[in-house]
Amino acid sequence: MEPEQELASYVSSTRYEDLPASAIAIIKTVVLTNLSGALGGAFVDGCQQAVEVAREWGARPEATLWVHGGKVSAHDAAFANSIMARALDLDDIMQPGIHIGASAVPVALAMAEKMGGCSGRDFLAALVLGTEVAARINAASQYDGFDPVGIATVFATAAISGRLLGLDARRMQDALGLALNRAAGSFQNNVDGALAVRYVQGFAAQAGMVCAQLAHKGVTGPSHFLTGQHGYFHLFAKDQHNIELVAGELGKRYELHKTAFKKYPSSGSTLASTEATLAMVEHHGIDADAVDSVMVCVSRHTFKNAGHAFVVGDNAGVNAQFSIRYCVANALLRKAALLDHFEAEAVRDPAILALTRRIDVQGDADIEIRGRLAASVRITLRDGRVLQHGVDIPAGMPGAALSPADHLDRFHQCAHHAPSPWPQARLEQIIGIIDTLEDQDDVRVLIPLMLPA
Repeated sequence: MEPEQELASYVSSTRYEDLPASAIAIIKTVVLTNLSGALGGAFVDGCQQAVEVAREWGARPEATLWVHGGKVSAHDAAFANSIMARALDLDDIMQPGIHIGASAVPVALAMAEKMGGCSGRDFLAALVLGTEVAARINAASQYDGFDPVGIATVFATAAISGRLLGLDARRMQDALGLALNRAAGSFQNNVDGALAVRYVQGFAAQAGMVCAQLAHKGVTGPSHFLTGQHGYFHLFAKDQHNIELVAGELGKRYELHKTAFKKYPSSGSTLASTEATLAMVEHHGIDADAVDSVMVCVSRHTFKNAGHAFVVGDNAGVNAQFSIRYCVANALLRKAALLDHFEAEAVRDPAILALTRRIDVQGDADIEIRGRLAASVRITLRDGRVLQHGVDIPAGMPGAALSPADHLDRFHQCAHHAPSPWPQARLEQIIGIIDTLEDQDDVRVLIPLMLPA
């Protein structure tokens, strides 16, 4: 069987009972993370516009726009809800920068509404299988400036939608083949601080749903979407046909075990430098006024993503989320890294802007030996002392997992970031339902809890 057929058959035929408890547990945390991210991010820059456009498109009222209310077509609801889930940048990630859950969870819930209901087990199975497909494709990719969200997450959303539509293996292969034609997105959004970085998440959600619906109607996609001469391996893996990584040991090896959950609300490329700085601030009691200069050494990959000079543009929060200089300055000045610190007013604070000019970042090949996300921070104080600390694996990454208490803290931090914080009783209901998703008759029970009381 060809690898494309293997993947399609795996998604369409694997039973919930065949899935390991560890994968189910990760996906439950992904659901928790992205629902709270949407609650807190629903009115962040770019989200209101997404909701307005989804309403203007007009269509059959199939699925709910979270927080804002009202119904639009399922794929348009997923578009807007995914942008909300991504906006705070506290959603799940995998190296080298793919965000799957922020599209996958909105898609699965929108499909549940469109289909008139979905059991918790079917919901979880679709999320595990779709996430695993994207994680495997991501692992074999060489993006070189392409945004992994736009390139590989669309395969997750197509697989999830197809699974919930009940596509057989042949139609699932079509859905995944069609998804190849919707793979797009650039990291230039991140570097330039454009709101487009959040919209790529919405595009991946919307496109994958459309691909699955088209396949359901009999529209065919390229059967060799991975291995063909113009397939994925050629376009996004520099002709490295790592078939075993993508299609080997299906049901035995799970790439989704590499899912990470960020401790701080900024790009994965900023996490190690933030953590290292905070560790020195806590240990040495550093005051920002005592800092003469800072040198941050990171991998060349990290430098390309977040090592550029810090300039505040039209979208101050996005500029800050993707800047090592800002995140280190923020850790020094405010001795924390919280959601409020990435609001425009906090980002434009003259004190922090001045501090960023004392921070330099360089790419260092030696750092890469320690890890792709590793960082070393050296602080020179005005009294002549030099302090240094390094972090190889940032908190939340595989090998440095967050605790259950950390996850709940992140959940509440996001939910309470909303202009009108969600009532505690409703938050506890969401947590309780997610904890018992496998026992839920219909996951649509979550939808009313994503709307104002």
